[in-house]
Amino acid sequence: MTEPTDTILLVEDEAPMRKFLRAALTSHGFRVIEAASVHEAEAEITTSPPSAILLDLGLPDGDGLDLLRRVREWSTAPVIVLSARDREQDKVLALDAGADDYLTKPFGTGELLARIRVALRHARARATTDDPVIVAGPIRVDQARHEVTVEGAIVHLTPIEFRLLLVLARHAGKVLTHRQLLRDVWGPRSTQTHYLRVHMAALRRKIEADPARPRWLTTEPGVGYRLRDEPPGAT
Repeated sequence: MTEPTDTILLVEDEAPMRKFLRAALTSHGFRVIEAASVHEAEAEITTSPPSAILLDLGLPDGDGLDLLRRVREWSTAPVIVLSARDREQDKVLALDAGADDYLTKPFGTGELLARIRVALRHARARATTDDPVIVAGPIRVDQARHEVTVEGAIVHLTPIEFRLLLVLARHAGKVLTHRQLLRDVWGPRSTQTHYLRVHMAALRRKIEADPARPRWLTTEPGVGYRLRDEPPGAT
């Protein structure tokens, strides 16, 4: 459910797209603030901090990625990139810069609304809980006891597998790039993507009912991985 105070900052320079998105968002209970440029967006973020930001990358007075990096220096508001740039590298750059999600234009209104609800739910959870136990679907990660259970059954993980799952669990629902995972699990100088693939495959064999068709530890092709906190298709 949308909270009464949920405000979405829509950063988009095309007026027809702003009109379409404003109508979709307001009809679902969101308050919408609009910005058509980097300058306008920075002014709105400073004066009226939003609950979440929808960010187009191609803006008339600068690149949305630069704005995203500056925002991430002081704000934790979830950012969903909406862009016509559909190359894998574009998605990686945006996610590495701090985006919570990335939708390629054109996209469905239902999918966008679902992504916004997930992002807001995670933002509220981060702000209100210090629980050492993280739950994502049937997966329960006890940080203090270094214990993982799936459907109530204990799963024995290696130290690296546990660290990998913990990083994903702390950002459940969010795509984490290969670079982010390598940095957080193996250290800032790690570039061995094949290590990540090997350990992810091992983790899936222990977590997933069908490792060949994972429901929870999903791949974002060419970009990274995501730990779902709800079944595929749920909103």
